[in-house]
Amino acid sequence: MQAFAAAFHNEGGWDPRYWGFFVTFNQGRYFEAHDVLEDLWLECRGQALDTFYKALIQLAGVFVHLEKGRPRPALALMALAQGYLRQHGDDCQGIALEPLHGLIHQWHQRVLEANAINLREWPAPHLPLPKV
Repeated sequence: MQAFAAAFHNEGGWDPRYWGFFVTFNQGRYFEAHDVLEDLWLECRGQALDTFYKALIQLAGVFVHLEKGRPRPALALMALAQGYLRQHGDDCQGIALEPLHGLIHQWHQRVLEANAINLREWPAPHLPLPKV
């Protein structure tokens, strides 16, 4: 996975695995977003950013589940991701967290109101890139 992540060089000096998460997520490649960040998360287990990276991975997992028509696991991951993100205040690693909370809330409402989720019914979720 390190070789794959190396393709995500960026001007901000962010770890390519972190930057690559946002790039692949915003391309609608949610499983790859999860995958590219997992190495970094494993390296940070037990450290301050552990739960932040875990929340991002879970957020990508939300959309993997929605792609597969599994709203219940998606809702569960939304709650977990939201809880972990709240541990990191207003911003972390170059991004404001309020837009992430808003995205989770928006999709939570959509899942609750829909009988079946079709991701193509709504604009694709988009995450802000970390500030350079």
